[in-house]
Amino acid sequence: MLLELNQLIVPAGHQLLIKNISWSGYKHILAELGENRSSRISYNQGMLEIMAPLPGHEVAKVLIGDLVKVLLEELDIEFWSLGSTTFNKEKMDAGVEPDDCFYIQNEAAV
Repeated sequence: MLLELNQLIVPAGHQLLIKNISWSGYKHILAELGENRSSRISYNQGMLEIMAPLPGHEVAKVLIGDLVKVLLEELDIEFWSLGSTTFNKEKMDAGVEPDDCFYIQNEAAV
C-alpha cells in the first residue's frame, strides 16, 4: 500500500514522525508540500518530522520576531529577516525550518 502526502492530516499542536526517509525522499516531500503551508518540516539523518504549530505558538513567534527587529533597529545593527526559510545541508543529512530567522553578522554576505 502506497500512502500519498495529501492523505496525511497533522492537526494543530501535533507532530508526525516518519523514519527511514532518504535525502531525496525528504527533498521530494518538501517540494510536494510546497511553500504555502502551516506545517514545519525538519529532517535529520533519515528521520522526518512534520509539525503543525498551535495558533498560540504563531502569536508568540510574531511577538518575539518583532521584538528582535525593534532591538536590532534601535541598536542600528544591519539585519535581514528571512522568516521561516528552509535550511538544508545534504552533507550533514539534515534540514530544518525555524519559526523565524535573522542574518545579523553576515547580513551583507547573504
